[in-house]
Amino acid sequence: MRDARLANVSTDGGAPQTHADVNVSETHDAPGIMIEGLMHGPSLRAGRYPMQTVDLRQLTSRQLEPLLAEESQQWRQELQWDYRASIELIKKFVDARSLTGSAVIEDGQPVGYVFYVLEEQKGLVGGLFVSPRYSQQELSRRLLADTLATLGGIPKIERVEAQLIPFGYTLDPILSEYGFRLYLRQFMLASLPQTNGAHVFDVLPGLIREGPGAGLILERWDHRYFDSCARLIQLAYANHVDGEINDQYRSESGALRFLKNIIILPGCGQFQPDASFVLRPPHENHLAGVVLNSCVSAGVGHTTQICVMPGYQGRGLGRRLLEASLQALRVRRYTMASLTVTSGNERAVRLYEKLGFTTIKKFAAGVWTTYGA
Repeated sequence: MRDARLANVSTDGGAPQTHADVNVSETHDAPGIMIEGLMHGPSLRAGRYPMQTVDLRQLTSRQLEPLLAEESQQWRQELQWDYRASIELIKKFVDARSLTGSAVIEDGQPVGYVFYVLEEQKGLVGGLFVSPRYSQQELSRRLLADTLATLGGIPKIERVEAQLIPFGYTLDPILSEYGFRLYLRQFMLASLPQTNGAHVFDVLPGLIREGPGAGLILERWDHRYFDSCARLIQLAYANHVDGEINDQYRSESGALRFLKNIIILPGCGQFQPDASFVLRPPHENHLAGVVLNSCVSAGVGHTTQICVMPGYQGRGLGRRLLEASLQALRVRRYTMASLTVTSGNERAVRLYEKLGFTTIKKFAAGVWTTYGA
């Protein structure tokens, strides 16, 4: 999730750099509307707020600590997500003066903040939080306006991505005002029933002899699969909406950065190789499918990636992989599992629902480009 944006933030005091199936909610105006909207959109006249907006690099982690504690509590209460590791990463880069963004201050205390990172010609709004004790909608608009004005002033920026999960309100109208295309996403959660002392068998890797995936080999994740998995992701998301939401999926190099963020670096919880699997043909190095899982809090797993090679789709491999990962989590005494999915990927949503997942939160992924995509 958010700390994937932070995984390779530089600590030299400059702007952070990362090395890091479809519902478009509505269409938007032509390129340039984002900047025009910032200039002529909602008024942010001096005096409307008894608050001050400051550069995030002017603050210390100690000043931000009460606000970050509120944010961590929201993640825990609503999404069953222990956000403390992410908070520690944010504090590290704040103290290094290398996290670019802004904060709203009242009486010397931060009440909201936003940060962004740069990746080549792309800007990523990596996180935004406003204390529920204040006007979240209005302060979020103020913070986003400041961020988008900054990004819009960087000549090389051709694309801005914002996949943010707000708590208690929606960011959709604000992103729409500034010309973002919105893609509805769902955060889904499933309970993993325990067996009350009965023995639970672990997943046995090896040749699948019957059912979905028959003739393929199921194996636990190994780092030797990095390159073939990056190739799988690039092919699986070609002409897929998720490739519009996250353009790292569009190339092998981008997919490899994504994989390293969620597997090696603390990009999305603590990676769990024992609950992550690949499917491959015998005597072949290319993959037919993959499912990757992390631990996001005690007893809670999160599926960070699941995809199947186009030539193997429609054969039940996605279900086979997800069932294997859920079984592996259950054996290890996990009690819940979560994942996110694009709402328009109706086949995937139906599969997840059949396996016990229910939607507990909806949010929008926003994309703005200079070429109007």
